[in-house]
Amino acid sequence: MDAITARADDLLMLLAVARTGTYSAAAQVRGVDHTTIARRIAALEDALGGRVVAQSGRGWELTSLGRRATEAAGRIEAAMTQLAAGGEEPDPVAGVVRMSATDGFSAFIAAPAIARLRERHPDLVVEIVAAQRRAALHRPGLDLEVVVGRPQTSRGTTVELGSYTLGMYASRAYLAEHGEPRDMDELQTHRLVYFVDAMLQVEALDLPRRVVPRMRDGVTSTNVLVQVEATRAGAGIGMLPCFVADRHDDLVRLLPQLVTERLPYWMVIRADSLRIPAVAALADALREQTARSRTMLDGRA
Repeated sequence: MDAITARADDLLMLLAVARTGTYSAAAQVRGVDHTTIARRIAALEDALGGRVVAQSGRGWELTSLGRRATEAAGRIEAAMTQLAAGGEEPDPVAGVVRMSATDGFSAFIAAPAIARLRERHPDLVVEIVAAQRRAALHRPGLDLEVVVGRPQTSRGTTVELGSYTLGMYASRAYLAEHGEPRDMDELQTHRLVYFVDAMLQVEALDLPRRVVPRMRDGVTSTNVLVQVEATRAGAGIGMLPCFVADRHDDLVRLLPQLVTERLPYWMVIRADSLRIPAVAALADALREQTARSRTMLDGRA
């Protein structure tokens, strides 16, 4: 392997680290072991005369030199893709984009948006990390995040996508056995199905402490789809996103005039990622799908 070929391959190794955030994950992508990744990154730094990555508690992050190097690596990757396509102009909306979003948004907004986007750009790969957490642009390997509540960050681009409605739900079988609550006092004698309070990272989701402070926990989970299934199974009354709960005919919404909470979805995009056509295209697709789903998100479907 000559020097120029070696440097180009080293740049592609760096690109894998930038996308995944760790040497181990980058090694899996490149089909080598993590020591090879470390050795090749060190060789690249020697050739460029400076650090391209810096280690933090969240993984490997690019330095300013590393960001310039990954831009060059992206051009090399695009050129290789063009050659593999027989010299045709490659689709710029291609490659791997990694995003994070809540499980409900991931399943019912992101998934159909990505499917529609990939019909036009089949070389695009989107990795979705389903998580309920506050935004943090320093997470390695993430290009875009969708969070609940306004993000407290001054870095990157933030966009309010829209809002969704939560309500109180119970299964028909549960109501037949325990009776349907007629007011807030009766509602709060039942057990609550909701998030694990001690693990809740998003302040906007701390609704039961304000709305139904006397309800005791029944089943709690970090996953809203588990909450829905626990409510359907009769574990208690769930405070659930309407756009998820309304899909099930065996769930009944309770006291909608008294318990109707609206929470906003915000999208946060890393500044360096927004310059990547695939990331920009995904952001546009998520905006369009959220707008298209407004009636469903409002709980009026």
